[in-house]
Amino acid sequence: MRTKSQQIKTPEARILNLERELNWALMKIRVLEEQLRQERIRRMGPHSEKLSDLQLELLQFEPLVTVDEVEAEAGRSPFPAPAPGPDTVQDKPKAKAHPGRQKFSASLRRVTETIACPPELCQCPACGAETAVIGHDESEMLDVEPAAYFVRVTRREKRACRRCEQGTVVAAPVEPRIVEKGLASDRIVIDTVVAKYCDHLPLYRQAAMLEREAGLEISRATLDGWVMRVGELLIPVVESMRRDLLEGTYLQADETTVGVQTHDKRGSNHEAWLWQYGRPGGETVFDFRMGRDRDGPRKFLGRWEGILQSDGYKAYDEIGGPKLLHVGCWAHARRKFVDAVKLNPRDVNAVRMVASMDALFRIEAEARASGLTSEARLVLRRERSGAVALQIHNDCLMLAKRELPQSAVRKGATYLLNQWTRLNRCLEYGEVEISNNMAENSMRPVALGRKNWLHVGSEAAGAKVAAMLSVVESCRRLGLPVKQYLAEVLPGLNHKLRSEVRLITPRRWAASRSSGL
Repeated sequence: MRTKSQQIKTPEARILNLERELNWALMKIRVLEEQLRQERIRRMGPHSEKLSDLQLELLQFEPLVTVDEVEAEAGRSPFPAPAPGPDTVQDKPKAKAHPGRQKFSASLRRVTETIACPPELCQCPACGAETAVIGHDESEMLDVEPAAYFVRVTRREKRACRRCEQGTVVAAPVEPRIVEKGLASDRIVIDTVVAKYCDHLPLYRQAAMLEREAGLEISRATLDGWVMRVGELLIPVVESMRRDLLEGTYLQADETTVGVQTHDKRGSNHEAWLWQYGRPGGETVFDFRMGRDRDGPRKFLGRWEGILQSDGYKAYDEIGGPKLLHVGCWAHARRKFVDAVKLNPRDVNAVRMVASMDALFRIEAEARASGLTSEARLVLRRERSGAVALQIHNDCLMLAKRELPQSAVRKGATYLLNQWTRLNRCLEYGEVEISNNMAENSMRPVALGRKNWLHVGSEAAGAKVAAMLSVVESCRRLGLPVKQYLAEVLPGLNHKLRSEVRLITPRRWAASRSSGL
């Protein structure tokens, strides 16, 4: 039989038990809502994270509403606020400063056109005397001269001795070309490569443009032959770039998928991978592999022993030499909580974590704006970033105990705690960036390009495509004119020695131009 004290505690215990069950139910409901919204975002396409819950529900339950209509509705300006009452204090909207008329670069060629006054405006309307020119009203506008295709006829002089019957016939030497005996000049070949890997124009579109603009019917196979020839020539250059990267002590790495035609009976593309390794502010090298296992980075890095920055992908583990040091990426950790905010904008914990990580990136932005050296940036991190990172770590420990395992916030906290050692190392080395964003930015042209050229033609073409991407992206990073670089480097490249090839990598080519060599 229960005692009197037990009877008194029973209602309190029941209340506590019900509160625990209610909290658990609320958390479970939130997880299910997150999963529902995540599924809606997945179904509605890449831009659907901009839509609100009501707009997503409209798209799901109204069969006649299209994605474009709902996204257009999402982009509309909000409804005007109700008229303020007598006690409402209304802030005066700040006028946005006009950026002013854009000025054109001084490097652009100027063509001056003078417009004279017609005869009726050359006489004074008061006395009839002829007026004099006192100045000009001047304005500038951007113009273009349309490309003009033409056929270049090359006539090589031939000579022979008329007096000596044994004299041999000689001819003027042939200038080296990218595609020897090809029907296109080096400029046409380079334009084709740049259009595909810089402007993401697939070859079938370029073939259509040539037919429309020049009346030439050039097959995609011919264009592809030009492109593959350029990739083949650039492979030794990229190998020299790889050796230069491995002579350094800090690399960033990232990877992405690319489809490869295998011509098997299934009719589907094989999912291959492009691995990218680069140095911030320097060159970057793409490495094509048919798989995503660690054999890719293991073969590329060899026994390299430096600082490797990457995301949490396991393939980067157990590679390189014994002294290789792994560092993490704060942008990946932040992205987990950004996804949580997208799923539930009212999640205070997720919003707080994003704000805390934004504080870390603001400190880095200040260091970059001030032009701090690696040593000075390390001092700044120890003074300010360390305390912020420690608070983020403690908050994640708390979230890992309170949140459900399947919630987006808990997943973000778990990722950060699992990567904490590597993330904290970012703040211990002044030359290391706190994020891998530079490597990810170099992957964006690949993501844009594969939406247009769809896939790589074969496994053998993968290395050539990777070589072209490496050179194009390295020129972009270094601020080099890629067409000019290719025009100077490609002709005769197949006849150069390895020691000569190493002198014409994008970085060394830029250094030779700046030094006037």
